[in-house]
Amino acid sequence: MSGGVSVEEFKQRIAQHVEHVKNVGMHCSTEETTKQALILPLLGILGFNPYDPTRVRAEYGADFPGVKVTERVDYALFTGGLPVMFIEAKSYSQDLTNHCPQLSRYYNATPEVTVAAITNGREWRFFTDLVNRNIMDREPFMTIHFDAPREDAAEQLHRFHHDQFQPDTLRALAEESIYLSAFRSTITSMLRECDLEFVKYVASRASIQRTFTSKFLESVQPLVKHAMAQSISAMVATSLSEPERRPDAPEPAEPDGNAPIVDPDNDKIVTTGDERRLYDICCDILPGEELQWRDTETYFTVTHGGRSNRWLFRFWGDRRRPTIQFIEPITDAHRAEAARAGLDIGSGGQIILDKPENLYRLAGMVRDALGYCKNDENFRRSRGARDLTESADDN
Repeated sequence: MSGGVSVEEFKQRIAQHVEHVKNVGMHCSTEETTKQALILPLLGILGFNPYDPTRVRAEYGADFPGVKVTERVDYALFTGGLPVMFIEAKSYSQDLTNHCPQLSRYYNATPEVTVAAITNGREWRFFTDLVNRNIMDREPFMTIHFDAPREDAAEQLHRFHHDQFQPDTLRALAEESIYLSAFRSTITSMLRECDLEFVKYVASRASIQRTFTSKFLESVQPLVKHAMAQSISAMVATSLSEPERRPDAPEPAEPDGNAPIVDPDNDKIVTTGDERRLYDICCDILPGEELQWRDTETYFTVTHGGRSNRWLFRFWGDRRRPTIQFIEPITDAHRAEAARAGLDIGSGGQIILDKPENLYRLAGMVRDALGYCKNDENFRRSRGARDLTESADDN
């Protein structure tokens, strides 16, 4: 920055002004006091010396077509002998809403002006003409609150410095800010609502081999919500734990799709890549069924119809030899199927499953477990005892 003011020094001055606004703002009870104590000091920081009429003119009243003779814009900022920015000032306690029509009349009558702002010293709203050229937009492209500024406030304001003021650059900044705000709002809404269109998009991107019926999308909607929460938690944890990367450092590797996922609400629940692979294989064996996976501190399970007591199987992957157990009591036919698959059966009917792909060898048992879960008669008997067992297992 020219004039001997570096970018870092500019940021320091903005930080000092933030503290100044916090300390004296409450004492600015009139518009004039607000101008003198809060607005003019910021203009000085931006390189627009309020005592230099070649850069700042107060009560600017050029012949605006359609504007009353008695109406004047509070401040006009100049570069190269032309007005480039208008500022309308209000008192510190005044709400800025509904005060823009007057400012827009000045703006629309002066084609040279790129930016207009309205401020009460603590809040600055910046406008330009993205919708219709030379017609001030109804919504600001940027708002800065000096009583609670964003981290990038100084960087944004740096573009408004007299020595950096370029109309095309500011219009690009305005367009970027509008798009960013719209995208952020849309993404936030999608993440919160997780509507079926978004669920369908995620499922298609995940290459789920299913027909995306409404029934299926509704069944996996809770899983997509849960996956989003886990992904966001993992990204936040990674960004906070990783050191800042040097500009000359190589790009980080792509995230591992098989990496464990930690439950954001319980760090003792860790879903491994093998467990998620088991779920995918189960869906492959039972296409079109309403299947969901669910993880606990003790075991991983795949359920049917969104009901935790109708679990097809439970998997314990943290043992020396991982094991799987199906909901239906094991029969001689099941033992024969496991023997043909070359899989050992342990105590209590649990089958040794050293790798997820071995579930394909037990496809018959998977289908029998689904049939068991679909039969309501299996869940009418000893309902109280079964629910008590489920509650104990979940804890």
